[in-house]
Amino acid sequence: MYTPKHFEEKDRSKLVEFMKEYNFAAMVSSAKKRYWATHLPFLVEETGGEIILKAHMAKANPQWANFRPDEDVLVIFQEPHAYISPKLYDNPVSVPTWNYIAVHAYGVPEILPGIEERIALLEDSFKAFDSSLKEQWDVLPADYKTELLEGIVAFRIKITNIEGKFKLSQNRTEGDRTRIIDALSSKNEKTKQDIASYMEKRRKLVR
Repeated sequence: MYTPKHFEEKDRSKLVEFMKEYNFAAMVSSAKKRYWATHLPFLVEETGGEIILKAHMAKANPQWANFRPDEDVLVIFQEPHAYISPKLYDNPVSVPTWNYIAVHAYGVPEILPGIEERIALLEDSFKAFDSSLKEQWDVLPADYKTELLEGIVAFRIKITNIEGKFKLSQNRTEGDRTRIIDALSSKNEKTKQDIASYMEKRRKLVR
């Protein structure tokens, strides 16, 4: 990911926090002279100083069959973004841009083949995304659950490299940033408000 120094984020805790908040990500890999991409909700965990991503996909999805033990996949976490008008800048000789946050995580996926591992992953997903669903899951017919479990592939990725780009107008003047924050905060769109919030947090840190 092209990342100028002033947009680079190396604080691992911030990167993990972002991945947990915006955990619906795109997993990209290459095989058979083409790229494959699947959009999935990920569980993001820190264990023994390592970052672990867990997810599952449909067995009918061919991407998992092309996983290789010596090849990384790329998981892209990205959501809040906002158009930035040059009208908000002090200097009229300016062009528009886009503020956004993206985290790229790399690692080799490992299939979790056991049915108990698949059940554990689903139940962990219930806890993370819809805790009330566990009660419904417990009373589902056994044959229905078996068919469901046979139709998915569960996997984990131990992250070996992670990159963060927080493009939040760090290269602009304080006046520019203030106007941008005010403009984005006034919008009714959550993505724009989120960018304004991240800009405000960063501004407080550098003061």
